Amino acid sequence: MPDPVKILIVEDEMVIAANISLQLSDLGYDVTGILPRGEEALHHIQEAVPDIVLMDIQLKGELDGVETALLMQVEHNIPIIYLTANADEAHFNRAKETHPYGFVSKPFKKLDLQRVIELTVERINYRNLSKNSQISEKKQPDPFILSDRIFVRHQERMVKIDTKNIYYIEADRNYCRIFSKDREYLLVMPLKDVDEKLPAKHFLRIHRSYIINLTCVDEIAGTHVVISKKAIPMSKAMRTELLKRLQTL
Repeated sequence: MPDPVKILIVEDEMVIAANISLQLSDLGYDVTGILPRGEEALHHIQEAVPDIVLMDIQLKGELDGVETALLMQVEHNIPIIYLTANADEAHFNRAKETHPYGFVSKPFKKLDLQRVIELTVERINYRNLSKNSQISEKKQPDPFILSDRIFVRHQERMVKIDTKNIYYIEADRNYCRIFSKDREYLLVMPLKDVDEKLPAKHFLRIHRSYIINLTCVDEIAGTHVVISKKAIPMSKAMRTELLKRLQTL
């Protein structure tokens, strides 16, 4: 069996921290510590690096939760989930700078905590899988794009995707995810390169993270389009171009 996920709790209200620890233990996670101060948390991770840190934003002491997270991230890429009873704009904007994996507002339900941790674990697993597969992926045949089809690697095979069956393509860092009528595919190519190779007649990049198939658009709103019940963001500059291109199909 895989080792349980290790979670450090940094929370200065001990009753709340003990309750969180109990809930995490019931869910099968390994609580590596309960610490009330950011300074103590920084010392703790020098001895044992957890998989996830649950961090209260408003800690007592010299460092608050955001400052503690920033110092942690100097040496360690530890996913942070913030606990907060004060979700005002100022705190939220400061916390965003640390790229947290989630926020849990106090008081919270056990299900809320469970879900945000499960989502974080999924992102950790995906991140690790991506790192471990980068070398092997480079040895595989590169995807190639023709006028009416794309060939991508799927389960050790090169699979053909008809471009007419593609709903949209979403950027995923240096990769892309192709959403088609049949299934989702991972394309080992940045969105910029895909945009340059796709047939311009039917495809349009309407956002820095999205290319859409113009023939699949179901609705057009001011800031997004809808394709197969998925709302896809659209930059203001591209709305006019989208309407123009739809008229030429």
